[in-house]
Amino acid sequence: VLQGAVLEEQIVIGTPGTMQDWCFKRRVINMKKIHMFVLDEADILIDTQGLSYQSIRVQRALPKGCQMLLFSATFKESVRDFAMQIISNPIVIKLREEELTLGNIRQYYFVCRNREEKYEALCNIYGSITIGQAMIFCQTRKSADWLAAEMSQDGHQVAVLTAELTVAQRASVIPRFRDGKEKVLIATNVCARGIDVQQVTIVVNFNLPTDQKNEPDFETYLHRMGRAGRFGKKGIAFSMVEHRNVPLVHMIEKHFQTKIKQLEPDDMDELEKL
Repeated sequence: VLQGAVLEEQIVIGTPGTMQDWCFKRRVINMKKIHMFVLDEADILIDTQGLSYQSIRVQRALPKGCQMLLFSATFKESVRDFAMQIISNPIVIKLREEELTLGNIRQYYFVCRNREEKYEALCNIYGSITIGQAMIFCQTRKSADWLAAEMSQDGHQVAVLTAELTVAQRASVIPRFRDGKEKVLIATNVCARGIDVQQVTIVVNFNLPTDQKNEPDFETYLHRMGRAGRFGKKGIAFSMVEHRNVPLVHMIEKHFQTKIKQLEPDDMDELEKL
């Protein structure tokens, strides 16, 4: 948008920092004309320090009658309490907790000694199951890069999506995956939310999502699982787990009141039944 110009479009979509600049610094948005303010993935925008400040600053400058909508698949209690403070008389629409377990996703895990054995189990999945497209989640960029190199070397069409990519690079990766030019998307948690690709039938946790205390990150697990269950379709999720992390699987089962069945890394017969 040119300096001094005012937006005439009906809908403006952006990140909190850019929105703040456009509203206050560059003044390309006439805030008196805003009728609806939407926070998508609201739990992240409210719970992340910088994003929270930027989002709230914009919200506080909006006209009194402006409607506010917050969307997220998961809301921590602290985030929900804060949301109730900034929205007066809210209408709350929520799923029951048990509906968040994504009953259309069958969940399995392999116990592996190291990343090489994890990769072997991954190859067995590929050799045994008819796969549309798959998303594989790693905890770190280093792990994602290693896995992408291994899979490419074995002849798989692979794309990688990590936080270190530029906006332009991300913008080219996702449409290519959506169009089926790559069958596998290897990602860190940057991709756990918001990517809807109908052909994704399998999600793999190459690493279970954990927090700084090395406890399960339940929200990220849920968002990851959701990539395979889009549009009401059935999906399958596999987690590759080191021996020391098996208790994390049981914690996830307990939290979501679900069953995650153990498979052996070389259990071809069981895989072929899926």
